[in-house]
Amino acid sequence: MTIHTTNCFNTFIRVAEDCPAHTGEEPPLRAGKPTVASLQYEMIAKAPYKHTSDDVIFATSAPGRELDVKATKTEMRAAREAFFSRGQACMRASSLGKRFGWGVHADSEGRIALYAVDSKRDLRRRQQTLPSARPRSQAHAGARDAVEAGVIRILAAAFPRTP
Repeated sequence: MTIHTTNCFNTFIRVAEDCPAHTGEEPPLRAGKPTVASLQYEMIAKAPYKHTSDDVIFATSAPGRELDVKATKTEMRAAREAFFSRGQACMRASSLGKRFGWGVHADSEGRIALYAVDSKRDLRRRQQTLPSARPRSQAHAGARDAVEAGVIRILAAAFPRTP
């Protein structure tokens, strides 16, 4: 069985150009219940550079949330393998970057953290003329790999991992 991944390394996923937020906003609850975006925000904001994209995507997915806290490691591993046996949308598809104004930085080990669109790091990134690492449509998906490869070296220097 092929296992797919959403992890990326030394990459900054920029906020979408058409994002309505001018600052990083905490995703609200919907009808008193957490949304996928609010679960992702909570998980990453509470522990920057602790989790990988795969960790966040799985934990906030329906199969990940259905696991009981008493699930064994074997049960968790099996559920995760089944989940990633099919390709999954990565953090580029998250509404954190499309609606709520959060860029996502992945360090050299694939662990991720959030940066608000109005943060100093994001402003520094905007001053550099970097291409968007977020494909705005399927037509641009082929260019994504080339963009990421060209940007990784720049981002590693511009966004060093901080403890």
